[in-house]
Amino acid sequence: MGGGFIDAAQTALALLWNFDARLGRVVALSLYVSGTACVIASVFGMALGAWLAVARFAGRRALIALLNTLLALPSVVVGLVVYLLLSRAGPLGSLGILFTPAAMIVAQTLLVLPVVAALTRQLIADAWQGNGEQLRSMGARPLIAAGLLLLHERLALVTVLLTAFGRAVSEVGAVMIVGGNIDGVTRVMTTTIALETSKGDLPLALGLGLVLLGVVGLLNALIALVQRRRGAHDEARAAVGAVT
Repeated sequence: MGGGFIDAAQTALALLWNFDARLGRVVALSLYVSGTACVIASVFGMALGAWLAVARFAGRRALIALLNTLLALPSVVVGLVVYLLLSRAGPLGSLGILFTPAAMIVAQTLLVLPVVAALTRQLIADAWQGNGEQLRSMGARPLIAAGLLLLHERLALVTVLLTAFGRAVSEVGAVMIVGGNIDGVTRVMTTTIALETSKGDLPLALGLGLVLLGVVGLLNALIALVQRRRGAHDEARAAVGAVT
């Protein structure tokens, strides 16, 4: 058994070294789907999160509680809902995008949208506590204040986006359901790993696993770098404030 694992690992490394064309297509599709989903989710999620952080209205607490609950939403539930919406009998069936990358983007967008919105809300709420009084004294309306705080916390928001991308690129349930795991069309890294493992093609599965692990590791390194730069920026700003 140990020899089989070593052989599979050696073959996987050879695939990575030669960057097999099949491997490249799967990786490229994964990055495209997850990247597009994160861009769309960031636009709506950051706006929603920032608005919830500064606005005051009836039912706000319930909406925040719902948003926090959606953080633990299982990916297969998202996949099922999107499948029902996009199927021929569904209300969006006329679009004809089921079992296409577009359907996978929709599913991953819905999956990471609560992540972006919840993390942004918490970030902007903390910033609002420190700068809200000054913004109110300047007559800034809630929406304008939210936009200014988003700009002010832009480094921290990069961490939010990287976290959301990591959630999207490592997801398997939703894209398996709405994409169908069609070879050359909707097969991404996670679904390929699951399929090739069940078929016994361990080298390809292991190679993709190493790529996925590398992507996640790179994301963690970027998050650490952004947090370090943010800490240095905060220290410099505090020093300037102390001098003035």
